[in-house]
Amino acid sequence: MMTRIDTPQTRCRVGFARTDITPPVGIYHRMWGAALHDRSTGVHRPLTATALWLESLDNRNHKLILGLDHCLLPKDECDRLRMAIGRRLNIAAESVFVCLSHTHGSAWMARSRSHYPGGELIGPYLDELANRSEAAALAAVNTATVATLLYGTCKCGLAAHRDFWDAQAQQFVCGFNPSGAADETVLVIKAVTDEGRILGTVVNYACHPTTLAWENTLISPDYVGAMREVVEQHTGAPCLFLQAASGDLGPREGYVGDVAVADRNGRQLGFSALSGLEALPAPGTYFAYTGPVLSGAVLGTWKHFPLETERIVQSQIWQRRDLVVRLPYRLELPTPEATRTELLRWQEEEAAAHTAGDTARLSEARARSEQMVRQLARLDSLPEGSVYPLLVTVSRLGGAIWIFTPGELYQKFQQTLRNRFPTTALVIGTITNDWQPGYIPAVESYGYGIYQETIAAVAPGSLEVLIEVVSRELQQLSALES
Repeated sequence: MMTRIDTPQTRCRVGFARTDITPPVGIYHRMWGAALHDRSTGVHRPLTATALWLESLDNRNHKLILGLDHCLLPKDECDRLRMAIGRRLNIAAESVFVCLSHTHGSAWMARSRSHYPGGELIGPYLDELANRSEAAALAAVNTATVATLLYGTCKCGLAAHRDFWDAQAQQFVCGFNPSGAADETVLVIKAVTDEGRILGTVVNYACHPTTLAWENTLISPDYVGAMREVVEQHTGAPCLFLQAASGDLGPREGYVGDVAVADRNGRQLGFSALSGLEALPAPGTYFAYTGPVLSGAVLGTWKHFPLETERIVQSQIWQRRDLVVRLPYRLELPTPEATRTELLRWQEEEAAAHTAGDTARLSEARARSEQMVRQLARLDSLPEGSVYPLLVTVSRLGGAIWIFTPGELYQKFQQTLRNRFPTTALVIGTITNDWQPGYIPAVESYGYGIYQETIAAVAPGSLEVLIEVVSRELQQLSALES
């Protein structure tokens, strides 16, 4: 029978900083194929960069986590950010992790899109993004102080399964599936100083920020903005959002143009996160059964006690593993040549529909053209050979393990790992340092024409291979606690 509950904790130096990274109104904003606009027309909520500096007490280990309100950034752009921040902080670029919230209200910020309407603003914006990110990173380092990270979990029903079978159309669509299982886990972290001051919080949750879609013309962090507002109003400290494995998860109510829906979704997650944060105990303590007390009924009592020296030492452990997991490409991967041919066909169709004033036909042609543009960009950026070398970083920080990986993984990744390691706090950040290789679906999702599977670059079974490789590392890192 369990008579003691230990809250996972990390004892280290912690610093948070925040800066505004909202693009100028009028910048290229088209993220959705069905969108008929190209430029943004205003701002729903500011986009932000949140920097989190973590450093071991012996000053030998560190990491800078930069949370950006963006959907996708090309790898070379992420690398440029990481190297610039590394130089500014005098650390290796490998210690900088660029984590995207994946909001679809920020548009696709790539210099390759500079020729589109509003695209002339992308280059200067990305240059300024680097400058502001460097400043935020430096501020996080300069304000860092000794603190304890407390980890907890709660639940939120915002995310829903999004592989839905349309019986009438006889096809899968990417949208709310009322019968599908969805991971409700919210992992929360609170950084608290020895004096009890909250330095900042982290909310780690899996849900595509796709509340706002093709009808929205405003720059927006989607639900993440209102979530942060709720948490920060209560704690008085910055909140960093980390997108977990959400490849098959999206908001129950999404694909709208009404920003009020995005705010409502965000508040739902924000209040859920606050419930988890409020449940966390004081740092440096554990909760234990203290025996029966006779008071009419025989009552069982529990109390908080200071951690033993051994446990405090364990909370200061730092270990890091960088894994290269070689995922095979799928055999039926389209070729760049065939993609260019298809792109040209849809561009011609788009021009004809525009001339004819056929809005419905124009919308479909623009969507199909955009699909081919993205497919071509994806194919051109894949490394040569038969496998994709996926770089995953797994770090043990006291009683928690932080996992950073590129790509969009299905929820099975985090669910399997958390089931296998139920007593370890697992922080899972996806779309980190790169979007490629894109979606990594569960093996059972292949072969049905599901959107995420049809554009996936890697073969069936890739997610399961990744889970097994990471599991072995977690086993070794978790063994350090015993």
